[in-house]
Amino acid sequence: MGKWFKSGSPWIWMTSGAVSVCLISVLGLLLLIAWRGLSYFWPADIYQWEMKNQQGERYTLIGEIYDKEEVPTERLLDAGHKFDTEVGENITRYLVKTGNREFVGLDFRWILATDILSRSQPNNIAVIERSKNGDFYGFPVAIIEDGERLISQNIEADFESYIGRAVALNDEALDIQKGVIGSINYELENLRLASRRYELDNALTDSRKAEIEAEIARLNAEYQVVEKEFFELKTEAGRDAVVIRDMRGEEVVLKLDTLLDVTYTNRLGVMGKIGHWFIGVGKFVSDDPREANTEGGVFPAIFGTVFMVMLMAVIVMPFGVIAAIYLHEYAKKGPVTKMIRIAVINLAGVPSIVYGVFGLGFFVYMFGGTLDQLFYPEALPTPTFGSPGVLWSALTLAILTLPVVIVSTEEGLSRIPSSVRQGSLALGATKAETLWRIIIPMASPAMMTGLILAVARAAGEVAPLMLVGVVKLAPTLPIDMNFPFVHLERKFMHLGFHIYDVGFQSPNVEAARPLVYATSFLLVSVIVALNLTAIGVRNHLREKYRSLEH
Repeated sequence: MGKWFKSGSPWIWMTSGAVSVCLISVLGLLLLIAWRGLSYFWPADIYQWEMKNQQGERYTLIGEIYDKEEVPTERLLDAGHKFDTEVGENITRYLVKTGNREFVGLDFRWILATDILSRSQPNNIAVIERSKNGDFYGFPVAIIEDGERLISQNIEADFESYIGRAVALNDEALDIQKGVIGSINYELENLRLASRRYELDNALTDSRKAEIEAEIARLNAEYQVVEKEFFELKTEAGRDAVVIRDMRGEEVVLKLDTLLDVTYTNRLGVMGKIGHWFIGVGKFVSDDPREANTEGGVFPAIFGTVFMVMLMAVIVMPFGVIAAIYLHEYAKKGPVTKMIRIAVINLAGVPSIVYGVFGLGFFVYMFGGTLDQLFYPEALPTPTFGSPGVLWSALTLAILTLPVVIVSTEEGLSRIPSSVRQGSLALGATKAETLWRIIIPMASPAMMTGLILAVARAAGEVAPLMLVGVVKLAPTLPIDMNFPFVHLERKFMHLGFHIYDVGFQSPNVEAARPLVYATSFLLVSVIVALNLTAIGVRNHLREKYRSLEH
């Protein structure tokens, strides 16, 4: 036993065991997040319960089982619940999502198994996805077309057809609103700012004023035409309605322009549910959020996260690499250089919120405010760059991740043998040529390692972004078809902040919980995708410049 300990084998086993525990923990956490998040899109069975309340009154409940748990009977008795028959020590209760929140209040409720008289799964229960107020459960009864109730031979097929028509019209109207109307408003605002700029410069001549007014008149005329087309589409989309019998037994009229889709989940087989699951995941990653971010998709957050991280990488890599090259190749060894290295290492330990405060004070208010006064005086007092935006967020996170890039690059430079430098110089190359053609290519894998670590750190940061650019809901993306196409002054959405907002600011906790898991898994997937891309580039560079090491 003593020889075994002296051989070092126990420490090898302990190290491997610790690594295994860490890997299992990480994989277990990822699997938990993936299961909780991705199962949200699986179409659940819809049940119809016949219930009785404490007063003995009967009522009908329609919904899907969200969760269930065992509750001690004693606790229910202490809460004042009475039972007509003998019950055991524990009673099963179900958390049911009932939807129809504008008619029944909260769309989640707990029911006890002892209050259930019967349970069934009617095939004709429709799950109706709506643009507001959540899902609606009920039985389609009739179609109302232009105010007239139609007698339908196949109400379900007609319902799907009418919804498809309304969705197509709404999509066309939305394209006009975001496209043509948005561009016209953007041009009108630019003309207003141009007129204001000429006034400030005392250069608003009569001819310029006439040109601006003529252009404004042309745009207003175009706006009137497009606006009329937009409202015609919206009116046409809202022309029809559907009559649904809900769980109260009452007929409810739903306007078709508020409906997005209808599904009869109790009829779906395994393949049908798989197809519906893929459609749900696709909508989640491609649609805009709605209902205070508790429904819809997260595409603006995905776009904002990736765009901000890429912009941060473009900023931090040149500065980090140049700083590392100077410290390792040019700076003299001494107390000043040593203090700089210590400062760089200490910067890596500064809390991220401190970087956010610095970014808000220096980049937004000081630097951005100065830019507004110098280049955008016509827009004042409304700030352009003097308010939080994606550029300041990228710069703030670039400073936050700068120490990681510097340290990684220096490590790569220090691993290059001095004989390589000496051989290059002996062959007549200058120090700059040696650096550019030999040293930097050989150190490029280490630089990419720094980029990988920087991306992983920046993509998950939320605290500093709350101060310098991220918002709950961004009306426009940082990139669009309006010149100059890339708008770095705009605020943006971020997956990390979206998780915080949905998880802690949502008025409907039960409905938001699966979205927290789904968005968390999506954020991890985005980070993994970005890192895998960087790792692929690093491996390519390592193979490309491997010959320089020999």
